[in-house]
Amino acid sequence: MSSDVPESTGTDSGSPPSHVAVIMDGNGRWARKRMLNRVKGHEKGSETVRMLVRTCREIGIRYLTLYAFSTENWQRPKSEIKALMGLLKRFLAAERSEMLENNIRLNVIGEMDRLPDDVRESLRRVTDDTNANDGMQLNLALSYGGRSEIVSACRAVARRVAAGGIDVDAITPELFETFLHTAGMPDPELLIRTSGEYRISNFLLWQIAYSELFVTPTLWPDFTREEFLDILSEYKGRERRFGRIKD
Repeated sequence: MSSDVPESTGTDSGSPPSHVAVIMDGNGRWARKRMLNRVKGHEKGSETVRMLVRTCREIGIRYLTLYAFSTENWQRPKSEIKALMGLLKRFLAAERSEMLENNIRLNVIGEMDRLPDDVRESLRRVTDDTNANDGMQLNLALSYGGRSEIVSACRAVARRVAAGGIDVDAITPELFETFLHTAGMPDPELLIRTSGEYRISNFLLWQIAYSELFVTPTLWPDFTREEFLDILSEYKGRERRFGRIKD
C-alpha cells in the first residue's frame, strides 16, 4: 500500500477544512422547474456563489474551488455559452471590490486559452488586482477538465525528462503535483456536489483522492448558508484514516 498520504489521521473538531471544492450543479433544472430560460438559473446560481464565498471567508476556509465551466461544457449551445461568459464578466466586475475589501485572491485553473479574449482580459484584471491578497483564495475552474490537467502535467514532466532536467526515477507524486494547476495548494478535504448526481464529472481527479464527499439533492441556486454549515458540521464528525486503521 502506498505511503503517499497526508500526515493527518483525522479532523480537528474545532477547525473548518482548509480547502473546500464544489461541483455547482442544478442551475438548468432549477430554471426548468420554474419554466424559465436556463440562463436565469445561472444568474440565480451566481447569487449562491456570492453567499458561499462570503461564508467561507467568514469562517476561515483558506481555499474554495468552484467548478464553474468544464471542458465538456463547450458542447452546450453557443447561445448558452455566450450568456455564461457574459454572466462571468458581470460577476467579476461586481465582486472585484468585495474581493479587495475582504482580502480574497482570485485564481483561475483550466484551459484559459479557450476562453474568449474579453473574458480572459476581465479575469486577468481581477487576478492581477487581487494577487497580493492572502486571506482566502477563490479558485474558479473554467474550461477545466481533470483528465486534461493530468495529461498536460504528464507532457510537462516528459519534456523536462527529455531535456535532462528530471531523472525518471526522481518522479514522485509530490513532484508530479508541482505540474498541476493546483500546485502549492492543499488538496481539498471536502468535496460537495449539489443536485443529487453521484458522479465526479472529471473534476480534480488527482486532488480528491482522499477528499470527503458530500452529495446533496439541493439544486445549486437553492443551496443555502445553513445547509453548508450543516455539511461542515457533519464533516467534522467524520474520521479520516487515509487507508490506515484506527488505533
